[in-house]
Amino acid sequence: MTGKRSKLQEDTHFRVLRLLQDNPEISQRELAAAVGVSVGGMHYVLNALIDKGLVKLGNFTAAEDKRRYAYMLTPKGLAEKSVITRRFLARKIEEYDALRAEIDALTSELDDKPFARPRGR
Repeated sequence: MTGKRSKLQEDTHFRVLRLLQDNPEISQRELAAAVGVSVGGMHYVLNALIDKGLVKLGNFTAAEDKRRYAYMLTPKGLAEKSVITRRFLARKIEEYDALRAEIDALTSELDDKPFARPRGR
């Protein structure tokens, strides 16, 4: 269970780092919606990234509401994002290959049956 949980956590960190790199002034609520976690969960994720030194918190000076923050990736955060991106991509390629093999096996199974496989595939 820990392996799956750590992969999900890393995927969340990857998505958050990507979003923050492109839009440092994004709100926690917007981040939470984009990543698919609760606002409280996003607060926890951001604090973890700040504690690890991957993100630093600064005031978003262009905002009228000075309580708004900008979440900027640190040099360490940019390096970690690159490492996480490689692992994320490798996992997604592995998942794609497994799914492709399953689709091919099912398609072959259907081709062996007297009825035709669905059109458009």
